[in-house]
Amino acid sequence: MSDLLEVHQIHKTFDTAKGSLSVIEGVSFTQREGELITIVGASGSGKTTLLRIIAGLETANQGHVNLQGQEIDGPGPERSMVFQQSGLMPWLTVEQNVRFSLHTLGLTDQEQSARVQDAINRVGLKGFEQFAPKQLSGGMQQRVGIARAIAVKPKLLLCDEPFASVDAMTRQSLQHDLQKVVAEGNTSALLVTHDIEEAIYLGDRIIVLSSRPATVMEIIPVDIPRPRAPLVRTQSYFQDLREHIWKKLQIQ
Repeated sequence: MSDLLEVHQIHKTFDTAKGSLSVIEGVSFTQREGELITIVGASGSGKTTLLRIIAGLETANQGHVNLQGQEIDGPGPERSMVFQQSGLMPWLTVEQNVRFSLHTLGLTDQEQSARVQDAINRVGLKGFEQFAPKQLSGGMQQRVGIARAIAVKPKLLLCDEPFASVDAMTRQSLQHDLQKVVAEGNTSALLVTHDIEEAIYLGDRIIVLSSRPATVMEIIPVDIPRPRAPLVRTQSYFQDLREHIWKKLQIQ
Protein backbone atom coordinates (compact mmCIF):
# COMPACT_ATOMS: atom_id res chain seq x y z
CA MET A 1 0.00 0.00 0.00
CA SER A 2 1.21 3.50 -0.82
CA ASP A 3 1.21 6.44 1.58
CA LEU A 4 -1.99 8.45 1.63
CA LEU A 5 -1.14 11.01 4.30
CA GLU A 6 2.13 12.62 5.34
CA VAL A 7 2.26 14.74 8.49
CA HIS A 8 5.67 16.40 8.72
CA GLN A 9 7.08 18.30 11.69
CA ILE A 10 3.84 20.00 12.71
CA HIS A 11 4.15 22.78 15.29
CA LYS A 12 1.15 24.67 16.64
CA THR A 13 0.94 27.51 19.16
CA PHE A 14 -1.99 29.62 20.31
CA ASP A 15 -1.83 33.20 21.53
CA THR A 16 -3.42 33.58 24.96
CA ALA A 17 -3.77 36.36 27.52
CA LYS A 18 -0.76 34.86 29.30
CA GLY A 19 1.36 34.60 26.16
CA SER A 20 2.08 31.94 23.56
CA LEU A 21 0.88 28.40 24.34
CA SER A 22 2.65 25.56 22.52
CA VAL A 23 0.21 22.73 21.82
CA ILE A 24 2.00 20.57 19.21
CA GLU A 25 5.75 20.34 18.81
CA GLY A 26 7.24 18.47 15.86
CA VAL A 27 4.65 15.76 15.21
CA SER A 28 5.38 13.57 12.17
CA PHE A 29 3.87 10.34 10.83
CA THR A 30 2.56 8.77 7.61
CA GLN A 31 -0.61 6.83 6.92
CA ARG A 32 -1.06 4.20 4.24
CA GLU A 33 -4.10 3.80 2.02
CA GLY A 34 -6.75 1.62 3.67
CA GLU A 35 -5.18 1.98 7.11
CA LEU A 36 -7.05 2.79 10.31
CA ILE A 37 -4.79 4.71 12.69
CA THR A 38 -5.77 5.65 16.23
CA ILE A 39 -4.28 8.48 18.30
CA VAL A 40 -4.16 8.43 22.10
CA GLY A 41 -2.81 10.93 24.58
CA ALA A 42 -3.63 12.73 27.79
CA SER A 43 -6.55 15.13 27.91
CA GLY A 44 -5.46 18.47 26.48
CA SER A 45 -2.46 16.96 24.70
CA GLY A 46 -3.38 18.45 21.31
CA LYS A 47 -5.08 15.42 19.71
CA THR A 48 -8.09 17.36 18.45
CA THR A 49 -5.95 20.28 17.30
CA LEU A 50 -3.82 17.89 15.26
CA LEU A 51 -6.94 16.39 13.68
CA ARG A 52 -8.27 19.86 12.84
CA ILE A 53 -4.97 20.77 11.15
CA ILE A 54 -5.23 17.64 8.99
CA ALA A 55 -8.86 18.55 8.23
CA GLY A 56 -7.75 22.01 7.13
CA LEU A 57 -9.75 23.72 9.89
CA GLU A 58 -6.62 24.97 11.69
CA THR A 59 -3.30 26.18 10.30
CA ALA A 60 0.03 24.92 11.64
CA ASN A 61 2.70 27.44 12.58
CA GLN A 62 5.36 25.19 11.10
CA GLY A 63 5.43 21.97 9.10
CA HIS A 64 3.09 20.65 6.46
CA VAL A 65 0.45 18.00 5.80
CA ASN A 66 0.23 16.29 2.41
CA LEU A 67 -2.63 14.14 1.17
CA GLN A 68 -1.77 12.05 -1.88
CA GLY A 69 1.24 14.30 -2.42
CA GLN A 70 -0.74 17.56 -2.33
CA GLU A 71 -0.27 20.00 0.54
CA ILE A 72 -3.41 20.64 2.57
CA ASP A 73 -4.27 24.34 2.83
CA GLY A 74 -7.94 24.16 3.82
CA PRO A 75 -10.98 21.85 4.01
CA GLY A 76 -11.75 19.56 1.06
CA PRO A 77 -14.16 16.78 0.10
CA GLU A 78 -11.35 14.21 0.14
CA ARG A 79 -11.45 14.53 3.95
CA SER A 80 -14.55 14.20 6.16
CA MET A 81 -14.93 14.60 9.90
CA VAL A 82 -17.03 12.70 12.41
CA PHE A 83 -17.34 14.62 15.69
CA GLN A 84 -18.07 13.56 19.27
CA GLN A 85 -21.56 15.01 18.89
CA SER A 86 -23.38 14.21 15.66
CA GLY A 87 -24.17 17.88 14.94
CA LEU A 88 -27.30 17.00 12.97
CA MET A 89 -29.70 19.71 11.85
CA PRO A 90 -32.86 18.96 13.86
CA TRP A 91 -35.23 20.42 11.24
CA LEU A 92 -33.99 17.99 8.57
CA THR A 93 -34.71 14.28 8.20
CA VAL A 94 -32.02 11.60 8.24
CA GLU A 95 -31.99 11.57 4.44
CA GLN A 96 -31.78 15.36 4.24
CA ASN A 97 -28.97 15.53 6.80
CA VAL A 98 -26.88 13.06 4.81
CA ARG A 99 -27.68 14.76 1.50
CA PHE A 100 -26.62 18.14 2.89
CA SER A 101 -22.95 17.11 2.72
CA LEU A 102 -23.22 16.60 -1.05
CA HIS A 103 -24.56 20.00 -2.14
CA THR A 104 -21.17 21.43 -3.13
CA LEU A 105 -19.93 18.42 -5.14
CA GLY A 106 -21.73 19.17 -8.40
CA LEU A 107 -23.63 15.88 -8.44
CA THR A 108 -26.98 15.34 -10.14
CA ASP A 109 -30.02 14.67 -7.97
CA GLN A 110 -29.90 11.03 -9.03
CA GLU A 111 -26.21 10.73 -8.07
CA GLN A 112 -26.89 12.39 -4.72
CA SER A 113 -29.80 10.06 -3.98
CA ALA A 114 -27.69 7.00 -4.80
CA ARG A 115 -24.86 8.13 -2.51
CA VAL A 116 -27.25 9.02 0.31
CA GLN A 117 -29.00 5.66 0.21
CA ASP A 118 -25.70 3.77 0.01
CA ALA A 119 -24.30 5.62 3.05
CA ILE A 120 -27.49 5.10 5.05
CA ASN A 121 -27.49 1.39 4.21
CA ARG A 122 -23.83 1.01 5.17
CA VAL A 123 -24.44 2.30 8.71
CA GLY A 124 -27.54 0.15 9.22
CA LEU A 125 -30.20 2.87 9.05
CA LYS A 126 -32.24 1.65 6.09
CA GLY A 127 -35.89 2.39 6.86
CA PHE A 128 -35.10 5.48 8.96
CA GLU A 129 -34.59 7.88 6.04
CA GLN A 130 -37.60 10.08 6.91
CA PHE A 131 -37.08 10.13 10.67
CA ALA A 132 -36.15 13.36 12.44
CA PRO A 133 -33.01 13.33 14.64
CA LYS A 134 -35.11 13.72 17.80
CA GLN A 135 -36.81 10.41 16.97
CA LEU A 136 -33.48 8.56 17.05
CA SER A 137 -31.32 7.28 19.89
CA GLY A 138 -27.91 8.83 20.50
CA GLY A 139 -26.20 5.93 18.79
CA MET A 140 -28.45 6.19 15.75
CA GLN A 141 -27.80 9.92 15.52
CA GLN A 142 -24.08 9.20 15.51
CA ARG A 143 -24.63 6.69 12.70
CA VAL A 144 -26.26 9.49 10.70
CA GLY A 145 -23.15 11.59 11.35
CA ILE A 146 -20.97 8.77 9.99
CA ALA A 147 -23.27 8.35 6.98
CA ARG A 148 -23.03 12.07 6.25
CA ALA A 149 -19.23 11.87 6.39
CA ILE A 150 -18.86 8.82 4.13
CA ALA A 151 -21.45 9.98 1.57
CA VAL A 152 -18.86 12.32 0.03
CA LYS A 153 -16.62 9.26 -0.48
CA PRO A 154 -13.60 10.73 1.30
CA LYS A 155 -10.13 9.31 0.99
CA LEU A 156 -9.61 10.02 4.70
CA LEU A 157 -12.21 9.86 7.47
CA LEU A 158 -11.21 11.96 10.49
CA CYS A 159 -12.90 10.92 13.74
CA ASP A 160 -12.72 13.03 16.90
CA GLU A 161 -13.75 10.75 19.79
CA PRO A 162 -16.91 9.83 17.87
CA PHE A 163 -18.16 7.20 20.33
CA ALA A 164 -17.42 8.95 23.62
CA SER A 165 -21.01 10.06 24.30
CA VAL A 166 -22.82 6.73 23.84
CA ASP A 167 -23.32 3.72 26.12
CA ALA A 168 -20.96 0.74 26.08
CA MET A 169 -23.12 -1.57 23.94
CA THR A 170 -23.81 1.14 21.36
CA ARG A 171 -20.12 1.99 21.34
CA GLN A 172 -19.19 -1.59 20.41
CA SER A 173 -21.75 -1.56 17.62
CA LEU A 174 -20.43 1.75 16.25
CA GLN A 175 -16.86 0.48 16.44
CA HIS A 176 -17.94 -2.49 14.33
CA ASP A 177 -19.58 -0.13 11.83
CA LEU A 178 -16.42 1.96 11.49
CA GLN A 179 -14.26 -1.08 10.84
CA LYS A 180 -16.75 -2.23 8.21
CA VAL A 181 -16.81 1.18 6.50
CA VAL A 182 -13.00 1.18 6.20
CA ALA A 183 -12.82 -2.46 5.11
CA GLU A 184 -15.53 -2.17 2.44
CA GLY A 185 -14.85 1.31 1.08
CA ASN A 186 -11.93 3.06 -0.56
CA THR A 187 -11.37 4.88 2.72
CA SER A 188 -8.75 5.26 5.43
CA ALA A 189 -9.53 6.52 8.93
CA LEU A 190 -7.68 8.52 11.57
CA LEU A 191 -9.39 8.33 14.95
CA VAL A 192 -8.65 10.31 18.11
CA THR A 193 -9.67 8.65 21.38
CA HIS A 194 -8.89 8.86 25.09
CA ASP A 195 -9.79 5.17 25.46
CA ILE A 196 -6.73 2.91 25.21
CA GLU A 197 -8.80 -0.24 24.63
CA GLU A 198 -10.65 1.45 21.77
CA ALA A 199 -7.35 2.55 20.25
CA ILE A 200 -6.04 -1.04 20.27
CA TYR A 201 -9.31 -2.62 19.13
CA LEU A 202 -9.71 -0.32 16.12
CA GLY A 203 -6.18 0.58 15.14
CA ASP A 204 -3.81 -0.96 12.63
CA ARG A 205 -1.28 1.31 14.32
CA ILE A 206 -1.51 3.49 17.42
CA ILE A 207 0.15 6.91 17.71
CA VAL A 208 0.90 7.69 21.36
CA LEU A 209 1.22 11.42 22.02
CA SER A 210 2.93 13.01 24.98
CA SER A 211 1.26 15.60 27.18
CA ARG A 212 1.23 19.20 25.91
CA PRO A 213 3.09 20.22 23.87
CA ALA A 214 2.37 17.02 21.96
CA THR A 215 5.21 14.98 20.55
CA VAL A 216 5.07 11.43 19.18
CA MET A 217 6.28 9.13 21.95
CA GLU A 218 5.72 5.90 20.04
CA ILE A 219 3.93 4.47 17.01
CA ILE A 220 2.77 0.94 17.80
CA PRO A 221 1.66 -1.65 15.21
CA VAL A 222 -1.30 -3.77 16.36
CA ASP A 223 -0.81 -7.42 15.40
CA ILE A 224 -4.43 -8.57 15.62
CA PRO A 225 -6.06 -10.03 12.48
CA ARG A 226 -9.22 -8.50 11.03
CA PRO A 227 -12.13 -8.75 11.28
CA ARG A 228 -11.91 -8.19 15.04
CA ALA A 229 -14.55 -9.16 17.57
CA PRO A 230 -14.93 -7.74 21.11
CA LEU A 231 -13.53 -10.96 22.62
CA VAL A 232 -10.02 -10.01 21.39
CA ARG A 233 -9.94 -7.65 24.39
CA THR A 234 -9.51 -10.68 26.66
CA GLN A 235 -6.39 -11.94 24.87
CA SER A 236 -3.07 -11.63 26.69
CA TYR A 237 -1.51 -9.74 23.75
CA PHE A 238 -4.30 -7.15 23.93
CA GLN A 239 -3.95 -6.75 27.69
CA ASP A 240 -0.15 -6.52 27.53
CA LEU A 241 -0.41 -3.80 24.88
CA ARG A 242 -2.97 -1.94 26.96
CA GLU A 243 -0.65 -2.05 29.97
CA HIS A 244 2.29 -0.85 27.88
CA ILE A 245 0.40 2.19 26.57
CA TRP A 246 -1.07 2.99 29.97
CA LYS A 247 2.39 3.02 31.55
CA LYS A 248 3.72 5.11 28.68
CA LEU A 249 1.10 7.76 29.35
CA GLN A 250 1.59 7.67 33.14
CA ILE A 251 5.33 8.29 33.20
CA GLN A 252 5.26 11.64 31.40
